[in-house]
Amino acid sequence: MRPLYFLLPVLAYLYGSIPYGFLMTKWLKGVDLRQVGSGNIGATNAARVLGFKFFPAVFLLDFSKGFLPTLIAAHLTASQTQYHPHPLAVVAALAGMLGHAFPIYLGFKGGKAVAAGTGALLVLATWAALVGVAVWVVVFAIWRYVSLASITAAVAAAVAVWLTLPDPLGSNVFGTAAVTLAAALVIVLHRANIQRLLSGTEHKIGKGGPTTPPAST
Repeated sequence: MRPLYFLLPVLAYLYGSIPYGFLMTKWLKGVDLRQVGSGNIGATNAARVLGFKFFPAVFLLDFSKGFLPTLIAAHLTASQTQYHPHPLAVVAALAGMLGHAFPIYLGFKGGKAVAAGTGALLVLATWAALVGVAVWVVVFAIWRYVSLASITAAVAAAVAVWLTLPDPLGSNVFGTAAVTLAAALVIVLHRANIQRLLSGTEHKIGKGGPTTPPAST
């Protein structure tokens, strides 16, 4: 079991580092995704180059960076992730997110980890993940800002974990702390978007508005 504690997080990070959006735009269009739009490698920016029809494919692949390592860890440890997440599952979840945000294959410059975080949280705390998705949809529908929806959803999901996970400051303190750190990571990765939101220059999807690119996933 001990080698597993080291090996699985490393594999989760390496898998999370696979830049699916970058690879797809390179193969299909010959475009370096880091040089266009927001410069991020996530599904939102990839869709700017490839068209919206490719958004679901890139999003699901990025989603799998959090979902698959967390699911594998939960299965190997036979843990009840919805109530008492196993530390290995939590570490694997964070490793997958960090891989997408700081991919070793692209000089540690990646995406915003929203899709990967959603995939991980779906395994660790399904209800909290669904709360986050619902908040994202509502915020985006009202204000049309991808970045604002992502930031708000990350905060809402973290709050939902604190409210629904039993004994959040006791037996589950590792899980709640990790989810809080994950939400903080998403917010920090959106710091440029926050500045544009405050200055009124952030891009609004479907509303015309400023040309500043939206956040990527």
